[in-house]
Amino acid sequence: MGKKALLIIPPERFNEDELFKPKEALENAGVEVTIASTKTGEITGDYQGKTNAEVIFSEVSSSDYDAIAVIGGSGTNDHLWENKELLSYLKQAHKQNVLVTGICAGAVTVAKTSLLTGRKATCYPVDVQKNELKSNNVEYVEKHVVAHDDIITGDGPDGAEEFGNNLVEALS
Repeated sequence: MGKKALLIIPPERFNEDELFKPKEALENAGVEVTIASTKTGEITGDYQGKTNAEVIFSEVSSSDYDAIAVIGGSGTNDHLWENKELLSYLKQAHKQNVLVTGICAGAVTVAKTSLLTGRKATCYPVDVQKNELKSNNVEYVEKHVVAHDDIITGDGPDGAEEFGNNLVEALS
């Protein structure tokens, strides 16, 4: 379909299902997927799965993509939640009408941009994440996926396939 998606993962400990399932759904629909992080090269997931970050997110223009997804994993809390550069990158993408999405801890990252203030979203159903949503004035909903026209959030590994399908639907 000639669309492009940028999947942003932490520089270590990404969640394999949250990366690979949406990636597969997007690629099967003909979307060109690029994996980005805060560094390039091989990155190891929470369960020793490996992937290759092709680009550093801040070195590519968000407007080159139709969708951006922040992927979860234990590394996301540590490396992406407080990454000011990433938060402003997501805000900029949103301004350019790029679909901004996040799954699990990645959904929390999106909530921290204030783009979801006063709106509903989902995240992994643990207090540390739900409290982050609340403190950013986002209403937590216990669902696999909460899709707005401009922002999609997913809850985690169990919802990863549905999250991927929602991205495909939003791009088609």
